[in-house]
Amino acid sequence: MTAATHSTPFPQVPETPDAVLDGLDPEQREVALALHGPVCVLAGAGTGKTRAITHRIAYGVRAGILQPATVLAVTFTNRAAGEMRGRLRQLGATGVQARTFHSAALRQLQYFWPKAVGGELPRLLERKVQLVAEAAARCELRLDRNELRDVTSEIEWAKVTQTVPADYPAAVAKTQRDAPRDPAVLSQIYSTYEQLKRDRSVIDFEDVLLLTVGILQDRSDIAEHVRGQYQHFVVDEYQDVSPLQQRLLDLWVGDRDDLCVVGDASQTIYSFTGATPDHLLNFRTRHPGATVVKLVRDYRSTPQVVHLANGLLSQAHGKAADHRLELVSQREKGPEPVYTEYSDEPSEAESTARRIRDLIAAGVPVGEIAVLYRVNSQSEVYEQALADAGVPYQLRGAERFFERAEVRAAGTALRGAARAGRNDSLLDEAEGLPSQVRAVLSTKGWTSRPPAGSGAVRDRWESLAALVRLAEDFEAARPGATLTDLVRELDERAAAQHAPTVQGVTLASLHSAKGLEWDAVFLVGLTEGMMPIAYAKTDEQVEEERRLMYVGITRARVHLSLSWALSRSPGGRASRRPTRFLNGLRPGSAPSGARSGTGGGGGIDRGTGRAAASRTPAVERKHRGPVRCRVCGRTLTDAGEMKLMRCEECPSDMDEALYERLYDWRAAQATLLGQPDFCVFTEKTLMAIAEAVPSTEGELVVIAGVGNRKLSRFGTDVLAICAGETVDGEPEDGVGET
Repeated sequence: MTAATHSTPFPQVPETPDAVLDGLDPEQREVALALHGPVCVLAGAGTGKTRAITHRIAYGVRAGILQPATVLAVTFTNRAAGEMRGRLRQLGATGVQARTFHSAALRQLQYFWPKAVGGELPRLLERKVQLVAEAAARCELRLDRNELRDVTSEIEWAKVTQTVPADYPAAVAKTQRDAPRDPAVLSQIYSTYEQLKRDRSVIDFEDVLLLTVGILQDRSDIAEHVRGQYQHFVVDEYQDVSPLQQRLLDLWVGDRDDLCVVGDASQTIYSFTGATPDHLLNFRTRHPGATVVKLVRDYRSTPQVVHLANGLLSQAHGKAADHRLELVSQREKGPEPVYTEYSDEPSEAESTARRIRDLIAAGVPVGEIAVLYRVNSQSEVYEQALADAGVPYQLRGAERFFERAEVRAAGTALRGAARAGRNDSLLDEAEGLPSQVRAVLSTKGWTSRPPAGSGAVRDRWESLAALVRLAEDFEAARPGATLTDLVRELDERAAAQHAPTVQGVTLASLHSAKGLEWDAVFLVGLTEGMMPIAYAKTDEQVEEERRLMYVGITRARVHLSLSWALSRSPGGRASRRPTRFLNGLRPGSAPSGARSGTGGGGGIDRGTGRAAASRTPAVERKHRGPVRCRVCGRTLTDAGEMKLMRCEECPSDMDEALYERLYDWRAAQATLLGQPDFCVFTEKTLMAIAEAVPSTEGELVVIAGVGNRKLSRFGTDVLAICAGETVDGEPEDGVGET
């Protein structure tokens, strides 16, 4: 059985190669021992994939099977690479290169450029946004900040999919990509951007990969040099590989088969950047003799969390869904996930902050709690609510820990104190390593009590407090350690980007939460239009949104809360509805699997369950006995519920965008008629129409509250709106029925 999720901050280095394998479960052990030939590890969330592959590398190195300098482990973020280096160091496997694709390629490009091209490598453009803005201006376009970000991302997608400017419009059409601007215009901006780079002798991060690929393709001698240097490759998060990264990997590996890839198709959430799970799913086809190991023992989450995660994926469709892994929790039972509906967003945020405060009071560490949302703009209301509740928080995505100004200043002070030793008066009355660190950092702003409120002052204090806690953990693991020992540890961690945890509730988008985990997770804002996001139109895009929610759920170890608000502001119209992804999973909701989707605008699933009931002629319904809820089957007696053909509390599959259009249209008609809004249609009737989405007069007339008179008066407009058409005409004279 593998070790628990919470591990000792400073574990002892295993004494022997076999000791490296201690604590691995049978499947993890199989990964660690599969040191030859192509290996594919399909690893579900929380199954210990990083543990398995780092122990695999460490065992191979410690046993003398792998030479450290010949191993290249690649992943996708500096944080993940830093964590891998930290783990390998703790296992006694020093000298192994663990880098991102870009970092590894840049090192090779810098080394081989003089030989392959001559002269110095062009300067690397750290941020391309300014140059993209200039390119747009030369195309007589002025883009705002959000448009610049979108256009920049689109250029990055084109480059990692190896699409040149002239081919971009065709590529957009082929992939059905929703471009932020007219593809022809974007092609022009892209082309101008590339020309500006050439004129100024600069390259961007995508060029690093493209140029490395070009050199390795054109110069066989250089390719052989690289293959001689690196003979064993490990690729983490393989489901996120882009076509360009796969091409580079192929050139690194050559015709050999010493390749180990690790991934989970159900966690593919970056397709907008060019990532595709196809390379992972087709690995066995490309390497028929590959060893395939599946990791499904989930050590992170309780059975209750795992059950919800499995249930979410059981409703998925597509190629990735066909290869989903059924997780099996290895933990004790925990609390059931909590589902909460709120009237508005501020209420949702304030209640979330109160519940977080209760968890902290119950003993859950503040750094083990996260609030996750779909888009970054959702964070503000939670920042305010947590600040008002006196709960510290940190925003995910800030600069790296060891690059923060206060951390660099603290490191300088600690080094000076270590050199001075007992000659430093600050240390005169400090006994033990933690006391010495507190004394030194007190000159840099650390105090025993945190500052009130939030903001930059609190952020700086949290960074220094993280160093104090690190010193406490270090002394506990290394009794008798000195300040010099701690400084050496900090230097090694800084080199590996292995940062201590800053204490505070984490606020993060679902995308940035990938690879992280907490004891308690609050998934907030789970409404249609936000989850899935409104611009997810195609089936593939909706399925990626489902996978994104799966990633969010599987970040939780014990406590999981899922919530949504029916309106944006207090007193606003309660027109929102909870995400379809929870249908059949949250109490009182109908399973999505019971529906047969028939398409629909905005990527919203349409089900026959709603249509079968609401489209039955009224005259027939009267002869069928009691009217029953089309969701749960309960007999309906309330007139409003009978109009909707469902209980008020049962989930609605209403097209929210359609309802908004109908609502606005009704207001305009009522104004023209000089009558109250309900004289056109009641809100219940509008909801029923938005749920049924009729396409013919026959389907519209049988909806309760319509009838023949309103059909003749408003039917043309309503059907046109349901079809997505713009309505310009006015209603006929007269007053609608009530």
